[in-house]
Amino acid sequence: MTQGDDIRQRVFALRSYTPIPFLVAMVVFARPTLVSLIVGGGIVVLGEALRLWGVSIVGAETRTTGSVGGTYLVTSGPFAHVRNPLYLGNMIMYAGIGIMSMALFPWLLLAALVWFAIQYCLIVTREEEYLAERFGDAYGKYRAAVRRFLPRITPYRSRDPSPKTLNWTEGLGSETRTLQAIALVAAALIILYVLRQ
Repeated sequence: MTQGDDIRQRVFALRSYTPIPFLVAMVVFARPTLVSLIVGGGIVVLGEALRLWGVSIVGAETRTTGSVGGTYLVTSGPFAHVRNPLYLGNMIMYAGIGIMSMALFPWLLLAALVWFAIQYCLIVTREEEYLAERFGDAYGKYRAAVRRFLPRITPYRSRDPSPKTLNWTEGLGSETRTLQAIALVAAALIILYVLRQ
């Protein structure tokens, strides 16, 4: 099977668009409360903070919609605790938005989380194949020490220095669309809450 025929590659290419139906439904069926907005909003901020930390190290390369790939094996920052901090951050954010909206709660939130868990597992298995081929033993050691989605408390320490360093400016630049989407959805939910009071 060529990479182009691999369903995991297709899911990877569409990963930026698959949240849209869930986000639209969470706004259309929203029943936010003050408590849900505060609690869910805090969870969204936590998820985005994790994403921003990761993107500020790996850079705009994470925005690619072409083939699965990567120039560097990054094992520092959040990657020293969990192999897929951006995907984990996304799932935390979607959970936060689901709580903020209280849309068809808890069923829509659970459906979204199940979908994203399946989607990210498909993508991650393809990415892992690529990383194993490209980085060999270095990736094997990292993979054995750091879990996919469940963070470890102590950071992983690689013998090799990290090829990328923290760059908040680059991270914020790369996260512009994500931040805009969060602001738009949050504003819609707050407006719906205010109109229903």
